[in-house]
Amino acid sequence: MVVPRQPRLDAPETLHHVMGRGIEKTKIFREDGDREDFLSRLADLCKKGCLSVYAWALMDTHFHLLVKTRGQPLSESMRKLLTGYVINFNRRHKRYGHLFQNRYKSIVCEEDPYLLEVTRYIHLNPVRAGKVKDLRGLEKYPWAGHSGLMGALKRDWQDTETVLSYFGRKRGQAISGYEEFVREGISRGKRPDLVGGGLIRSLGGWAQVLSSRRRGIEASSDQRVLGSSEFVESLLSEADGRERETLRLSLRGRGLESLIKEIAEGEGVAETGLRSGKRDRKVSRARRLICQVAVDKMGYPGAEVARVLGVTTSAVVRAAHSADLPEIRKYL
Repeated sequence: MVVPRQPRLDAPETLHHVMGRGIEKTKIFREDGDREDFLSRLADLCKKGCLSVYAWALMDTHFHLLVKTRGQPLSESMRKLLTGYVINFNRRHKRYGHLFQNRYKSIVCEEDPYLLEVTRYIHLNPVRAGKVKDLRGLEKYPWAGHSGLMGALKRDWQDTETVLSYFGRKRGQAISGYEEFVREGISRGKRPDLVGGGLIRSLGGWAQVLSSRRRGIEASSDQRVLGSSEFVESLLSEADGRERETLRLSLRGRGLESLIKEIAEGEGVAETGLRSGKRDRKVSRARRLICQVAVDKMGYPGAEVARVLGVTTSAVVRAAHSADLPEIRKYL
């Protein structure tokens, strides 16, 4: 049985470990020009107040980012970052088609202790992959955020102060403390526990899971979350309302007329049919999609949608509050 993908936990001021891989192990960075293009787009998002970036590493076939969402949803920032990058990459290398494998993966992280743990994990990727031999090489390596934290390379858009503040008030002391923290992580290996969520991560390991089960203790977990059981519960209790508001703000910029045109084209129906009250099955389904997105997700009043579609307000409200159609995710 195929398990449907869960929606992303995409709320403001949330820490995410984001990962993206090339399709069929394709190299997504073939040359330094590719890496600079990716970083310039990432820097632009930071300068516009969309993201804060704490850690990053660009490998040949994949990338890692540790970011906190700011002025817009993560999905919107990643769409701008990756779409523009792929267009330029394909143009530079005279290729066509998809570059990334499926959608990017994002794990919501509890800041304490995972901001530091995931930062160290991400920045040690070039060492584990043999791109550099040791920390001395990593300090000067231009394609990971470790060099910025060490002060060896300047990346104005990277937030280095947040990470270094954990290691001391004076910059020199903080850099030394951070470096020692990273050095201690080399012997810990690949750390698969830091690239996914779930019950083991929520409780801290299998021993804790089994102990809790023996004592009959229920624990909350979610594959989209890296954090304690309490953090998972808190996040999920707030996520629905926060995501809904974030989604409405994001979608509102598209406009109702634009939404109708997009769904008409996507579902293969004529706009005139959608606005005529026609009861054809395909048209009715597309109209239901419009109502669900416009009213339930974008926050438009039912009466306004009804006027545009030429149907009654009660029909719009019924459609909006019925079970979401599977196709709805294409238009969010």
